Amino acid sequence: PKKGAGMTAKGVKEYRKKNPGSKLQTAVTGKVKPGSKAAKRRKSFCARSLGQLKKSSAKTRNNPNSRIRQARRRWKC
Repeated sequence: PKKGAGMTAKGVKEYRKKNPGSKLQTAVTGKVKPGSKAAKRRKSFCARSLGQLKKSSAKTRNNPNSRIRQARRRWKC
């Protein structure tokens, strides 16, 4: 993934090493079964990130390469 599109598996591993007890996970990017844990995580992230997107400036909101847009794309929102 490109820079700014959320954390990679390697990045998450590094973060968790520095922050013991962290439950940080990578993005849900594959196909998921409806109602599964992964599907619920995706739904939750998409709902939260939509709020972040709405609160952002018009410039950020309309830029397809803004960090929030890239993250939503990666999560398939």
